[in-house]
Amino acid sequence: MKRGSTNFLRFTVYVMGSIVLALCIFALPEMWQGGSVEFPMVDYAIFLIMMGMYVTAVPFFIALWQTLKLLTYIDQNKAFSELSVKALRNIKRCAAIIAVLYVGGVPLLFPIADAEDAPGMLIIGMIIACAPITVAVFAAVLQKLLQSAIDIKSENDLTV
Repeated sequence: MKRGSTNFLRFTVYVMGSIVLALCIFALPEMWQGGSVEFPMVDYAIFLIMMGMYVTAVPFFIALWQTLKLLTYIDQNKAFSELSVKALRNIKRCAAIIAVLYVGGVPLLFPIADAEDAPGMLIIGMIIACAPITVAVFAAVLQKLLQSAIDIKSENDLTV
C-alpha cells in the first residue's frame, strides 16, 4: 500500500509541474500584450507581475524536485534519515521564498485594482500569498517532527 500511495503522490507532483510549466510556456506570454496608452502603469505592473511569476517558478520546481526525492527516500525505507530532513528543509526554504516574492508583489496590484476599480484584487493577492506560507509552516513542522524522531531512534540504537 505504501508504494501505491507514493506513486499517487509522485503522479500528483508531475501533474502540478506540468500545469505550471504549461502556464509558463503558453498562458503567461499571452497575458502580455502591452502598449496600452490609457493606463501605462497597469501595463508596467502586469509586466512586473509576470516576471515575478516566472521568478517564483524556479523555487517551485526546486520544491517539486525535493518532494520527488523525499518520496524516493520513503520508497527506499530511508524516511527517517537526515536526507529526508534536508529535503523538507529545502521545501520549506523554497516555499518561504515564493511567499516573500508574492507578498512583495501585492503592491503591484494597486495600479491594476485602481484602474479596474476592483479592490477585491488585493485580497485575492494576499490569499494567493498565504498558500506558500502554509506549505512552509507545514514543512517546518514535519521537519522538526522528523528530526526529533531521528534523535529518539538514534538514542534507542545507542541504548541497545
